Amino acid sequence: MSHKLKIAGWISVGALAGALTTVSLQTVARGSLAPLPLEELQQLAAVFSMVKTDYVEPIDEKKLITDAISGMVASLDPHSQYFDKKSFKEFREGTSGRFVGVGIEISQEDGLVKVVSPIEGSPAYRAGLKPGDLITKIDDTAVKGLSLSDAVKRMRGEPGTKVMLTIYRKDETRTFPVTITREEIKTQSVKGKVVEPGYGWIRLSQFQERTVDDFARKVDELFKQEPNLRGMVLDLRNDPGGLLDSAVAISAAFLPENVTVVSTNGQLAESKFIYKAAPEFYQRRAGADPLKRLPAQLKTIPLVVLVNEGSASASEIVAGALQDHRRAIILGSQTFGKGSVQTVRPLGPDTGLKLTTARYYTPNGRSIQAKGIVPDVMVDESEEGNVFSVLRMREADLDKHLNSGQGAEVKDPTREKAREEARKRAEEEARKAPTERKTAPEFGSDKDFQLVQALNHLKGRPVVASKTQVVENKEEKKEN
Repeated sequence: MSHKLKIAGWISVGALAGALTTVSLQTVARGSLAPLPLEELQQLAAVFSMVKTDYVEPIDEKKLITDAISGMVASLDPHSQYFDKKSFKEFREGTSGRFVGVGIEISQEDGLVKVVSPIEGSPAYRAGLKPGDLITKIDDTAVKGLSLSDAVKRMRGEPGTKVMLTIYRKDETRTFPVTITREEIKTQSVKGKVVEPGYGWIRLSQFQERTVDDFARKVDELFKQEPNLRGMVLDLRNDPGGLLDSAVAISAAFLPENVTVVSTNGQLAESKFIYKAAPEFYQRRAGADPLKRLPAQLKTIPLVVLVNEGSASASEIVAGALQDHRRAIILGSQTFGKGSVQTVRPLGPDTGLKLTTARYYTPNGRSIQAKGIVPDVMVDESEEGNVFSVLRMREADLDKHLNSGQGAEVKDPTREKAREEARKRAEEEARKAPTERKTAPEFGSDKDFQLVQALNHLKGRPVVASKTQVVENKEEKKEN
């Protein structure tokens, strides 16, 4: 592990509250504090005093201060956050890939909790929750008005206990309750198989501590099963992110040694750093490099990377690195667009502050923040087009999102038009009988349209490219 990483402690990347977020957990104290605005702090103290003495009923002082800190940090961007004791513990559990809950990655939409993706094999997955489902109530508590962290707290609990979620499913225009039994979630982040003779498929659902070892084992299995693999598909669709060192390692598995994978840049000197495809940038502990046991063919095998609107942060690091080094063809839809780094600093033994401190950049210097990775080949999620995915939220849709730092964003008016058309299609589908409704096929199945197109590309056959997708949030061109 490099000197820089030893100082930082560990780094993780991801997309959304309730999932994982790009962070550097620092264990060192800051050397100095910035000058304080005394007049404004006096006003804050005056307000605190008035609330404490004049409010209609007694107020918990600690809660008042905690809420003030939370509000201050939440006003910055969607990913900065104050961690109380419980949320700090849950955050650290999330990066290990083990926690007790229902097993969903969430975001916020219209004040409700939106299911980004149920974690494969989790209680929520088995209960049939789908991406895009809106949670309107948790047990008897209405979600409207709750922060994401509060919603997560209510869904977490002890193993074996039950929680009832009230779900609104847009594409079926119906509301229904689902009772889920909490359990320890041990997420399996790597799946793979030989999809047909000569071609392998590996799916990463998150980037966790075990991901690199699991990836190496799965690749080894595939090459033992099919020694003459002629092509591979790396599937990063709906992967919200995870640990940065895991993302660097997965990139390094396919890239020449020591090339740049990703760089970060911010105000602090420690935020200006370049991560390369070498063990000192991704090994978290002493021992054998898990990538050393990978077959040599992995460096040269023809590769297609599948991405979509749910591919975020660590997924975008991998896709961007492989794209810039011309190691893979990126196929699918424009990615989520989370290219910011959050540093988590302990404020005490069991609380912390997650603060956006840098943007990250692809090897060619492209900022992904609020833009995402644009595929080399745009391919819809089905033969009928991107039936519902246009309704998904992206980073640029989030309130108070950080800009790219590389030119002003230009909102494409066709985006809302496409969303309106998608809403109409969803309403039409909802009016059909359940057996006639279109449903998204399972990733990796023979009905997976984007995977079929990826295989077509590897075989040199025609690929059915999208005729409707447009690049979102183009930079505004400045006149010289």
